[in-house]
Amino acid sequence: MSDRDAVLRIPDFRHALGSKLFITLGIQMQRVVVGWQIYQLTHDPLALGLIGLSEALPYMGCLLWAGHQADRHEKRRLILIAEGGLLLCALAFVILARARVTTPAPLYLVLGLTGVFRSLLWPASAAYVDTAIPQAIYAQAAGWNSTLWQVGAIVGPLLGGWVYAAGGAVWAYVGVAVWLALGVWYAGRLTPSPPATPLEETSGLAGLLGGIRFVFSRQVIVAALALDMFAVLFGGAVAVLPIFAERFHVGSVGLGILTAALPAGALGMALYQAHRPPFRRTGRALLAGVTLFGLFTISFALTPWFWPAALLMAAAGAADNVSAVIRVQILQALTPNPLRGRVSSVNGFFISSSNEIGAFESGVAAKLLGTVPSVIIGGMLTLVCVAVTAWRAPRLRRLRLHDVDSAPSPPVV
Repeated sequence: MSDRDAVLRIPDFRHALGSKLFITLGIQMQRVVVGWQIYQLTHDPLALGLIGLSEALPYMGCLLWAGHQADRHEKRRLILIAEGGLLLCALAFVILARARVTTPAPLYLVLGLTGVFRSLLWPASAAYVDTAIPQAIYAQAAGWNSTLWQVGAIVGPLLGGWVYAAGGAVWAYVGVAVWLALGVWYAGRLTPSPPATPLEETSGLAGLLGGIRFVFSRQVIVAALALDMFAVLFGGAVAVLPIFAERFHVGSVGLGILTAALPAGALGMALYQAHRPPFRRTGRALLAGVTLFGLFTISFALTPWFWPAALLMAAAGAADNVSAVIRVQILQALTPNPLRGRVSSVNGFFISSSNEIGAFESGVAAKLLGTVPSVIIGGMLTLVCVAVTAWRAPRLRRLRLHDVDSAPSPPVV
C-alpha cells in the first residue's frame, strides 16, 4: 500500500469509512424513492420543495446542539445513536409504503425525524475522523471521504430508481434499511473516542456558540462556506429532478440516473484531483469551480434531451467538487481539535441551508415561475454570488495552497 493510502492503515478510519459508505448509500437511495413517491402522489413542485423543508428545519434546529454534544461526549456512542435512528426511520418508511398512504404528510413527518438524527451524526462523525488520524494525512482522509461519499451518492439513486420501478416503494425502502443496517454494523466496530476537552470548558452558552464565533472570525472560512451555501441554494436543481424525469419521459429509472449524474461527475473530478498536484491558486480555483457550476446548471435547464442533460449534471458535479475539496482543506487546516465538532455543525448548517432549504426554494420557484425558468434564474444568481464573494472577500480570492498548508494552529475559542 502506497504512502498515499497510509490513512487506510488506521483501523478506525477504515471502519468509519465503511459506515459512511453504507449510510450514504441508504440516505441517497431513500431520497430518490421519497421524491418519486411524493411526486406520483401530488404532481406538485411545491410538494417536492417541502421534502427539503421538512428535513431541514429539525436538522438545522438541532445542529448547534449536536456539535456541542460531539465536543463534550464520547463520539462513537453518538454515531451509533444517530445511525440507529436513521435505520428506524427507514423501517417507518417501509410500514408507510405497505399501508399505501395517499397523502405525503406522514412521509414528511418521518423525514423530519431523519433530519434530527442526521444533525446528530454529522458533527460526531466528522469530529471522530479528524481526531482519529494525524494532521499530516488530513488531505488523504478528505480524498477518501469524498470518494466514498460520491460512490454512495451514485449507486444509491441508481438502485433507488431501479428497485422502485421493479418492485415498488416497499422493496425500495427495504433496500434502504439494509444499507443503513450495514452502516450501523461498521460503526459498532469503532473505538470509543472521548471528548478533546473537559466538560466544563465547553459548557454553557459560550461553549455552544464557540464554533459560530470561530467561523465568523475567519474571513476565508466564512466566505468559502457562504459562497457554497448561496450558490447551491439558488443554483441547485436536484429537488425538481422528478419533474425533469417526467418531462424526458424516463420514469423513476431516469430520475435515478439524473440524480446519480451529479455525484458521478464529482467522483470523476475527485479521482482526477487525487492524481495531480493541488491547485496552487486555491481561491481562484474555488471561485472558478462555482462559476462553472452555475453555467452548467443553466445549460442543463435549457437542453431538451435526456442524455445531454445527464452529462451536464455530471459536469456541474465535477465543477462543484473542486470547491468542495478546497473547503474541506481549509476547514481541516484552520480548525483546532477542541472545536471540530462545533465547527463541523456550523459547516453542516451552511450545507443544509444550501441543500434542504435550497430544495424548498427550488420547489417554490418552480411553482411560481415554471420549472425551466426557475433553474435558469437560479444559475444566474449563482454567478452573482461568485462576483460578490470575489469583491467582498479578497483574502479568499487571493488564497494560495501555501496559505492553507502552512496555517498555524488557531487558538481555541
